[in-house]
Amino acid sequence: MSQATNGLAGQGWERAVYEAERDSVDDSLTPTGGVLNDWNPEQSGREPSSSTATFAEPFRIPNSIAPPPSLAPKLESLFSSPSSSSSSSSSPIPILPTQRRLASITEMIHVASLLHDDVIDSSPLRRSQPSAPSAFGNKLSILSGDFLLGRASVALARLGSREVVELLATVIANLVEGEVMQLRATSEPETEPTRKGFEDYMRKTYLKTASLMAKSARAAVILGGCGRGDMEWVKDVAYGYGRNIGIAFQLIDDALDFLPSPDLGKPGAGADLRLGLATAPALFAWESHPEMGPLILRKFEEPGDVELARDIVGRSDGLERTVDLARRFAGSARGLVERLPESPAREALVGLTMKVVDRVK
Repeated sequence: MSQATNGLAGQGWERAVYEAERDSVDDSLTPTGGVLNDWNPEQSGREPSSSTATFAEPFRIPNSIAPPPSLAPKLESLFSSPSSSSSSSSSPIPILPTQRRLASITEMIHVASLLHDDVIDSSPLRRSQPSAPSAFGNKLSILSGDFLLGRASVALARLGSREVVELLATVIANLVEGEVMQLRATSEPETEPTRKGFEDYMRKTYLKTASLMAKSARAAVILGGCGRGDMEWVKDVAYGYGRNIGIAFQLIDDALDFLPSPDLGKPGAGADLRLGLATAPALFAWESHPEMGPLILRKFEEPGDVELARDIVGRSDGLERTVDLARRFAGSARGLVERLPESPAREALVGLTMKVVDRVK
């Protein structure tokens, strides 16, 4: 069909040839290294070992990345209240329809992942209510998640930004990659505490949780016009904020799983252990309590393993170190967002970095 119709469009064909020659189909629209987490072996060779702490450390950008001096007066006037005798504060800058739709797309992807997760984990509860699999069965839950992803893809295409499409499409791939990493960690666990093992856990945390927050935040500022030129630095600020706060959120979630709480809205009290998952508290406890190793290797499957693992974590500094690491990531998120001009919205984002580590549900 391509050969039968190419050349018929006149100037349209000439424009298509120009664009095809200018942009390679393999070129990323997101040039910052590591943002997509999209390794292509055909182009880049074998993926390097994860022994380096890429995800176990907070995401940072150089201190030199900041608004150019020439933009400072413009930003100050944009976010300051007008001086008038009427004592009315400035109206908030509006949110664009494309950005509101992006928020809907983000939540659709999130809910789709929850529907699929509840099938994989055989979870009976979600948000203090019967989960979709327990209420409607696995088949309908999977189909519902697939339907949401399909509708999200249609809405995403209508936003009109190729870069945003690329970002959110890789989020969907990341969710699957993270689930596969989690399955691999339970079927082929590390035999001793290693830096690589903890990095793999943190990378899985990014893929399953933080990727959606990071790339959605980056996509939002692109739709707001900060995709190019003097304001391109804002994309890295948004991505870093979302990535760091997303990892902090999941670390606290992993810590809460060891604490009996009626406010979780989902199975707690060692639910991850019952799934054979060794999260941060258990991995930290393993470093000082070797008896945790055999439990991890047999995926906490023998009677009493879950209770013993919880006891080991309780006697170790695993929970404290997990919360401290979460605060470290949240602090880095705050440092990044504070590079933006002062505004009520920025202060809300700062407040979120504190709420995410102080929450009990």
